[in-house]
Amino acid sequence: MADEPVGQGPIHLELRMGPKLTRPVPPEVTEALLSAQITTTAGERSGFQLAFDLTKKGAIIDRLLPEGFFDPRTRVVVTAAVKGTPIVLLDGLIVRHEVGASNQPGQTTLTVTGEDLTLLMDLEERTDRYPNLPPFKRVTRILSKYTDYGIEAEVIEEKILQPPNAQRRVDYQTGTDLQYVTDLAQANGYVFYLIPGPVAGVSTAYWGPEKRVGTPQHALSVNMDVNSTVDQLTFAYDGTAREEPQARWQDPATRTSTLLAQPDISPLRPPLGKRATPALKRKTLSGTAKKDRAQAEAEALARAAVSADAISGSGSLDVNRHGYILQPRQLVGVRGAGATYDGEYYVKSVTHHLRPGSFQQNFTLTREGLIARSDTVRA
Repeated sequence: MADEPVGQGPIHLELRMGPKLTRPVPPEVTEALLSAQITTTAGERSGFQLAFDLTKKGAIIDRLLPEGFFDPRTRVVVTAAVKGTPIVLLDGLIVRHEVGASNQPGQTTLTVTGEDLTLLMDLEERTDRYPNLPPFKRVTRILSKYTDYGIEAEVIEEKILQPPNAQRRVDYQTGTDLQYVTDLAQANGYVFYLIPGPVAGVSTAYWGPEKRVGTPQHALSVNMDVNSTVDQLTFAYDGTAREEPQARWQDPATRTSTLLAQPDISPLRPPLGKRATPALKRKTLSGTAKKDRAQAEAEALARAAVSADAISGSGSLDVNRHGYILQPRQLVGVRGAGATYDGEYYVKSVTHHLRPGSFQQNFTLTREGLIARSDTVRA
C-alpha cells in the first residue's frame, strides 16, 4: 500500500467507532470532523487526537455525547483512502474527551484523545511465571490473550538465544503485559509496537528488530526545484549518541570475571551508511555479572544497537506533492541533501495531520552512519 501514489486525486477518510467491533460513524460525525492528528513511532505506543465542530446543535451534542458514543475505551479506526486504496492509519481506544464551549462562532469543539490498542495491555497489573520459556515464547503467550480485538502476533526469536533452565531460574512477570513485553524487547535490542491494518479491525503486534531491510519507500527529494517532494528536511550528527557498552560476566563455578567482547550490531542494525560513526562514550552495564552469559551478551548487544543511530533527520511533506503516504517503521531514500546525508534511512516516526483538503506529514529519520551505500535511491 505504501507504493500507491496519491497523484492529484482526492483523499477520503473513513472513521469507524464502536465498543469492540467498529462500524462507520453516522454522517453527522463525519461532517463535524475538523482535524485528525495521528502519531506513530517505532517502539512506542501510537497516539491520536480528533477534533469535532460542535457549533451547530446536532446529533453529537444532543444525543451521541450523552449516550457515551465518545466515552473512554471506545474503539476508533481511521482509514485514509488514496485513489480508492484504503490505508489504515490508526486502530485505537479513546482515553479522554474534552468539550470547549465558546461564545465565538465556530469555536465550540469536542476534542477526543486516545492511544493505540496496546493500551489494552497496560490496564491491569498481573503476576505470572514462565518456567522453561525463552523470551519470544513468553511474548507469544501473552499476545495470544488479545485476539478478540483482531490482534495477530508477529514475534521474532531473539538473536542471542537464551535457553531457559527452570532448575536454575524461573522468569517472573510483575506489572502490566505491556511493561513486561516492552522490557523483554529492550533487553534484546528489539522493539514492540502495533501495526494497524491491512483492513479495519485487524492489527499486527510486532516484537522483533527494527525492520531495516527490504525495498525502501519512494525517495524524499529536497533542494531539487520542481522535483522536490518535501517542504523541509534537516539533518544532525550527534557525536555523543553512540555508546560502547562495557559488560562483565562472572562464571558461577570459578568466580572468574570476564569482560565481554564488543558485540557485532549488524544482525540488529544492518548498516545504512557507508562510514560508521565512532562511539565516543563508554557505558558500564550494571547487573550483568550475575546473569546467565547469554542474557549478559544480549543486553550488551541491545545497548550497542539502540545507541548506534547518531544520524537523525526531520522534516515535513505534503502528501499530494510527495505522491505517496510516508509509512513509519520502514526504509526510505533521501536525495538532494548532499553526498554526506543522501541515501537510505529508517523512518523512526510519522505524524499525520489531516484537515479537509490537506494531508501533511511530519517525520523523523535515523541511521548509524554517513554517506550513502549506493549511488541510487528508489525515486
